[in-house]
Amino acid sequence: MIKKQKSLKIIQVDPLNPSHDQILEAYRIVKNGGVIMFPTQHLYGLGAEALNIKAIDKVFEIKQRPYNKPLLVLMHEQKDLTMLVQKIPSTAIRIMECFWPGALTIVFEAKKVLPANLTAGTGKIGVRMPQHPVALALAKALKSPITATSANITGDSGCTKVSEIDPLIAAKAASVQPSSMLHMIFRKF
Repeated sequence: MIKKQKSLKIIQVDPLNPSHDQILEAYRIVKNGGVIMFPTQHLYGLGAEALNIKAIDKVFEIKQRPYNKPLLVLMHEQKDLTMLVQKIPSTAIRIMECFWPGALTIVFEAKKVLPANLTAGTGKIGVRMPQHPVALALAKALKSPITATSANITGDSGCTKVSEIDPLIAAKAASVQPSSMLHMIFRKF
């Protein structure tokens, strides 16, 4: 059963220049174990603190995602990899130098301390340094990885525009207690 949307917050943001206050509000939601919906380079994503087991569970619940599918994470800078991965091969460094920030996800051997639900018990972690200003600003503010799975029910198409967001996703995100969802809307200024 889906509860009434009590904690849904909608904030309009300039996608090329998100304000510090808007990013700070998203930071507070995520740091308190909440889930946010935010624009990424291609689709809207569901974001939660990637090292918070309960927050990750909320993402799985919202998406109706099977627990055997790991979640992608975003990070702000290459040095953040040290908290996520066992080793960084020299080939990966060259690839990151060429393609990050950008839409390339690199899969690494995960550190054993990462939440099992994040990696789906695979021992691997997919990491990306986003190019989108909002996604990058969120990762920078958190100073820790943030999930970035598409904001849709598993198996459904992802959304590239606010008008495509499945109302069920918004309702589920708002009903996961205690949680909030920050819905960053593209707006030209």
